[in-house]
Amino acid sequence: MIKKYIFDFGDVFINLDKQATLRELSKWGLSDFSPEMLQQNHLYEKGLITTDAFLSYYQKIFPNSTEEELRNTWNKVLLDFPLYRLEFIEAFSKNNDCVLLSNINEIHIQFIKEQLGNSFYNRFIRCFDKVYYTHEINLRKPDKEIYEYVFNDLGVEPSTCFFVDDRADNIQTAKELGVNCWHINPEKEDIIDLTDRLNTIEP
Repeated sequence: MIKKYIFDFGDVFINLDKQATLRELSKWGLSDFSPEMLQQNHLYEKGLITTDAFLSYYQKIFPNSTEEELRNTWNKVLLDFPLYRLEFIEAFSKNNDCVLLSNINEIHIQFIKEQLGNSFYNRFIRCFDKVYYTHEINLRKPDKEIYEYVFNDLGVEPSTCFFVDDRADNIQTAKELGVNCWHINPEKEDIIDLTDRLNTIEP
């Protein structure tokens, strides 16, 4: 039985690494995060608050900054993509059938290529047998139709698929369809915890 591993683009590619974030925010005088800041960062990384709300929160902390300056700062943080994550997914994809499910569009892709370089981005994309851009099929996660579309196109049963994500709504939808779900492991130097299957969903 062929197993398919479906990776969400953001959860593989984006990581609010604490040290990278502190390096960027040090120009505003930040030396460490308060517990409230860490909570805001967690919510933002998990997609539980909007970018506008997130930037508004930090603009209150740094009142002399503009929204554009803060947005550029966070873009740099989000694109501080550690090489070990690319090497991990490259190694994982050599022995497993992986596909990518992505909400990003051509504007975002071009921005990423400009910041990280075509070679780096192409190495990442080559890890996947197929890439599904949700805007191309006019569907968005966590709509059940997006998963059903992928299963039908791949010709696989949901029970043979492993969905890699950590957003509660995406995971809940996938689990309802009988998909195995893994979550991102932010504590270790890998993308996902391959031993700790997600059995409960935290808000």
